[in-house]
Amino acid sequence: MIKTAADFTALILPNRWNFGRNGRAVTTSRFSPFVSSAAALLTFSFVSAMPAAEISSAPFGTLKSGAAVSIHTLKNDAGLEARIATLGAAVVSLKTPDRDGKSADVVLGFDDLAGYETAHPFFGVIAGRFANRIAKGKFALDGKEYSLAVNNGPNSLHGGKVGFDKKVWKVVSAEVKDGSPVLVLRYVSPDGEEGYPGTLVTTLTYTLTPGNELRIDYHAETDKPTVLNLTNHSYFNLAGEGSGAITDHVLQLKAASYTDTDADLIPTGEIKPVKGTPLDFTKPEKIGARIDQEGFAPLKFGAGYEHNFVVDGKPGDLRPAARVTDPKTGRVMECLTTEPGIQLYTANHIGTPIKGKAGHTYDVRGGFCLETQHYPDSPNHPEFPSTVLRPGRAYQSTTVYRFSVDK
Repeated sequence: MIKTAADFTALILPNRWNFGRNGRAVTTSRFSPFVSSAAALLTFSFVSAMPAAEISSAPFGTLKSGAAVSIHTLKNDAGLEARIATLGAAVVSLKTPDRDGKSADVVLGFDDLAGYETAHPFFGVIAGRFANRIAKGKFALDGKEYSLAVNNGPNSLHGGKVGFDKKVWKVVSAEVKDGSPVLVLRYVSPDGEEGYPGTLVTTLTYTLTPGNELRIDYHAETDKPTVLNLTNHSYFNLAGEGSGAITDHVLQLKAASYTDTDADLIPTGEIKPVKGTPLDFTKPEKIGARIDQEGFAPLKFGAGYEHNFVVDGKPGDLRPAARVTDPKTGRVMECLTTEPGIQLYTANHIGTPIKGKAGHTYDVRGGFCLETQHYPDSPNHPEFPSTVLRPGRAYQSTTVYRFSVDK
């Protein structure tokens, strides 16, 4: 398949070469000057006809509060398209081609703003200030105890009742830089919001790279000591959103261990090896192969996969964390991150089926999340990588979702 100008040029240029006395490669064809000239002309025409990277913006609607929400469409020149709303900095859609070149939206969500304003399971949004759970909604920092909004049984989940997912982020810039569409968003969280100390300024950068990647860069600074853990909560289905269960997707994780939890999914503090358990994805396995296996308490606690895995390698380095393949379409998604952990969640807790995009219905296990993160309840576990952010220091994190196809 011809996808780039280089592919096109390679196709039409002679592919048999000899080497002259001066060591320079020459073609064996006596028509090579004419072929080269034609190739140059046709390649120029091909490049001119290729879709250029672009970014556009449009209104997405108005919240009941009266706040305006915009939506931004990013396109690269290789067929990847993302639509991102300022409410929750949500990835509303993400379209990528399959092995036959057919594009489909691979994230769950809603067609309009109304869906995102109602209660939903964090479709595509940024979770913060603290992604995942904090036990009993409490933590101590520098000798002072803080109480957070509790919204998940006895615990605080994804930043509380009104977390970053429910905030309208400000657009800092939306432009094409070095051939890549880049959207920069910012949210200023006031001191005490949802119980967290410090005014926190968070800047989020979405980039579609020429390598068919959705790159997310996080940056944050605070004026008081605080704790911070940010992630994107997209639900993926590589067969296309609304196409059914993801149990036949094949997953491999670069993770030899996981954080053990109690029945409320709060870490016990123990890090255990995955070897010999249904959590062992160190080799490619179908997601659904062991998801209902009996006799393994962590699966029972999560009603499926709802687990934080310890990513191999050095935290802070951008390194591979996961690879997922859909055998039906050939779509492949790789996840790379600088974070120490990654949460695999298989949409186990969707109770009543949710009406999503294009009239599709989302049910249990209709998508999977790969939430890059620090470990859950880290503020209460000094043995875990620290989530403390202090004035004068910057929080930096990067996650990349890279798309390709298996032929």
